[in-house]
Amino acid sequence: MKIKIAIPSKGRISEPSINILEKAGLGLIDKNNRKLISKTFNENIEVMFARASDIPEFVNDGVADIGITGVDLIKENEADVSELLDLRFGQTKLVLAAPEESGINSVSDIKEGMKVATEFPVLTKKYLKEKGLNLKIVKLSGSTEAAPFIGIADLITDLTSTGTTLKMNHLQIIDCILDSTIKLIANKYSLANKKELIESVSTSIKGVLDADRKKLIMMNVKNEDLDDVKKVMPSMGGLTISEVLSNEKTVAVQAVIDEKEVFELVNCLRNAGAKDILVVPIERII
Repeated sequence: MKIKIAIPSKGRISEPSINILEKAGLGLIDKNNRKLISKTFNENIEVMFARASDIPEFVNDGVADIGITGVDLIKENEADVSELLDLRFGQTKLVLAAPEESGINSVSDIKEGMKVATEFPVLTKKYLKEKGLNLKIVKLSGSTEAAPFIGIADLITDLTSTGTTLKMNHLQIIDCILDSTIKLIANKYSLANKKELIESVSTSIKGVLDADRKKLIMMNVKNEDLDDVKKVMPSMGGLTISEVLSNEKTVAVQAVIDEKEVFELVNCLRNAGAKDILVVPIERII
């Protein structure tokens, strides 16, 4: 039994998608050649490169068993898929925007019969219906920001992460239509019939996500200082303590901590009597 994972062949989420698979132990053997299908270190798992916009449909139709793509594209394609994980990158928003000098500063300023240009006609249509707006939708495949300035439309809906590109093009955000992030999705039939293999991929990726910004801290502590060290030591799941064979009665202490705690904690531990402190990166937490 084999599975295919569809990931974007290019664009802003392509490299992060490859990276998270590699950290999960699914290194791509043919990634440099960027073939349509790449083998991984697991003989039962292959990676398929595709356009991000096609991935929801590919997973929906069973062309791929698993996919990595954005919520915006899943909803735009109205794909009936199972969402397995939020991959915690690629945060963006689909927004409604208008030229700064248009006089359109809120939804209430929008007039009947105006035109809106977009690469997301399905989501835009749903939004307009919810707002009770009767606008003509002009579907574009790119350069949406230019539409109001060349007479194609009065407004646009477009993706933005910081709003900088919109500002550079003298557009202002009127409303937020959708908050989007990158998801690991699965075909529902595949999830039922290849559950063990799909869940092993999902579990490995979740382990990478859980390890993000976590560190393993290790140290030696004299028995007489152990209580003082315990008082200052945070831990994700409790301390691990083991005996050290030395002339002095000493134990080895280790714990998983947040990266942001490292700087202050190391000094506190030293003052509490800890020695030989090591801080080590963590690849996965299962």
